[in-house]
Amino acid sequence: MTRIDAHQHFWQLARGDYGWLTPDLKTIYRDFLPSDIVPLLGQSGIDATVVVQAAPTVAETEFLLSLAAEADFILGVVGWVDFEAPNAAQQIAALSADPALVGLRPMIQDIADGNWMLGDALIPAFDALIAADLTFDALVKPWHLKNLRQLLARHSNMRVVIDHGAKPQMRDGPLDEWAKDMSALARDTSAFCKLSGLVTEAGADWTADELRPVVEHLLSAFGPDRLIWGSDWPVCTLAASYGEWIEATDALLAGVSPAERDAILGGNAIKAYGLAG
Repeated sequence: MTRIDAHQHFWQLARGDYGWLTPDLKTIYRDFLPSDIVPLLGQSGIDATVVVQAAPTVAETEFLLSLAAEADFILGVVGWVDFEAPNAAQQIAALSADPALVGLRPMIQDIADGNWMLGDALIPAFDALIAADLTFDALVKPWHLKNLRQLLARHSNMRVVIDHGAKPQMRDGPLDEWAKDMSALARDTSAFCKLSGLVTEAGADWTADELRPVVEHLLSAFGPDRLIWGSDWPVCTLAASYGEWIEATDALLAGVSPAERDAILGGNAIKAYGLAG
């Protein structure tokens, strides 16, 4: 079984387009490049990764594609294009000529307009993404989920991956609304969902028991055939080391069968992103 980390990042501060990455983030405010993750992959038995954009620029997409061309373990790149640009469709078509590009991710969580994703001006970009056989990564928070369900109904033939379980607010009140909306998305769409980013949402003093209700709901809603494991490295290191998240994953997935585990830890990423495997 090919084990895949389906959500990790690289960045190079001198590139200057990471608006969210500021010195107050301390331990992750430095360059992270392929040589930094290779030892972690070896220690954890990870065969390959999908690298995901961390800056809202086409230059970021091109940077990640250049890394993928040099690093055999990178099976795919989820990049960024300005979906509102008049030439978005042309940009998507041009970038998709590189087979390493497997998806696109607008940084929806950072866009003030909660209805942005439903704007008519974005339809040509979504259509171009589908035509290029790319996957849409939905970087959303719980209050986006109803609109996301509308978007997926509009583009029902689009492959979609919801990042980080839609970032449930585990310490800010009940999860009932998040759980209801995620169940509706799982029921009414073919979207995949990433089992990633949860330790960062829970905070540095997280425990596996705190994460368990979220993971169990995602397993129940999406099933083991539509959950995808990712580390969210190096962002995850704000709350857990790579190894600690691996250990937590092992504990949280202890109840699934070996075949289901293999799907979550690699097989589903191959399906969701059309990877060579």
